[in-house]
Amino acid sequence: MVQEQMEDRGIGDPKVLAAMREVPRHEFVPEVLKGAAYADSPLPIGSGQTISQPFIVAFMTQALELKPGDKVLEIGTGSGYQAAVLARMTPSVYSVEILCELEVSARKTLKRLGYSSVRTRCADGYNGWPEEAPFDAIMVTAAPERVPQPLLDQLKEGGRLVMPVGPLTYQELIRMRRTKTGFEKETLMPVIFVPMTGEVRRDAIPGRRG
Repeated sequence: MVQEQMEDRGIGDPKVLAAMREVPRHEFVPEVLKGAAYADSPLPIGSGQTISQPFIVAFMTQALELKPGDKVLEIGTGSGYQAAVLARMTPSVYSVEILCELEVSARKTLKRLGYSSVRTRCADGYNGWPEEAPFDAIMVTAAPERVPQPLLDQLKEGGRLVMPVGPLTYQELIRMRRTKTGFEKETLMPVIFVPMTGEVRRDAIPGRRG
């Protein structure tokens, strides 16, 4: 998986590649799909959600440009797989999931596999995790139509936010970098993610905020 899906496609960060080798992806998918766990495709995990394809997990992790000790926020815990990969890179991982049944399942899986440093909570990811802010890096694994302001507010100067943005018909993976004067935006690639739900839907309606 790592060589064909990642190294051969430009993933070069040795720490990311090591994390992708070490985390047992098959432990984060439903029993009936374990045989397909390492295929280059997303897989359903229940509740209308998916686990991203391995290449996308590696690409987004590399795009965060993590340094040892960085404090990371993940929005969209899902199965817990991405959080486990992040936990191989840094001990400070916070993950928010809006669907409580998924958060409970992911928390149990992470604990069983020894990823005790990951903290999870069931909440609306639109609001981030303000009590633990600011963060060096933020990753969002569901797509709103525009970047939630609370997430930008919780990013440190020099911090990076990586996320998909756009309607289901066309989304882009972007990276936002906080500078002394504002934010720099980069477009990384076209993608397809499940839509972000919750407060973000009201935010997307003109004239409705908060």
